[in-house]
Amino acid sequence: MSLSKVLFLCTGNYYRSRYAEELFNHIAEAEGLGWRAFSRGAAERGSPNNIGPMSILALDRLQAKGIHPEGAARNPQPCSLADFGAARLVIALKEAEHRALIEHRFPTAAARVTYWHVDDVEFAPPSVALAMIDKHVRDLIAALPSVDHPVTR
Repeated sequence: MSLSKVLFLCTGNYYRSRYAEELFNHIAEAEGLGWRAFSRGAAERGSPNNIGPMSILALDRLQAKGIHPEGAARNPQPCSLADFGAARLVIALKEAEHRALIEHRFPTAAARVTYWHVDDVEFAPPSVALAMIDKHVRDLIAALPSVDHPVTR
């Protein structure tokens, strides 16, 4: 059986999207779901202020939950049009921040994106932002279509 995929997007693929990816995969595996997440950055390049492959804020929160991130050593990756093709669902973490960027870079795929409203670390502390992602991911998992049925909107 092939797994359905969800693509999480944030700006640089360093903090929010990486946290969502790892949390989703941990829960999906524990519950035996036929889904897998991957994440990318909507911007062509990540921020020079991002140190290391993954935000220590996301990493610490995952580890505090007993989650050992599979992709902790992977460097952030920018999104490509092929990533949209590989995903059954696409979620960007902050509409106000990502919609224009996605529409500019990927006009043919932009209509497929569902937007959440999770601020980056400059605007919301991790205790707030990551808790919002926790809730969104759990709500998403509860609402996932089965692998055998198409996604409807």
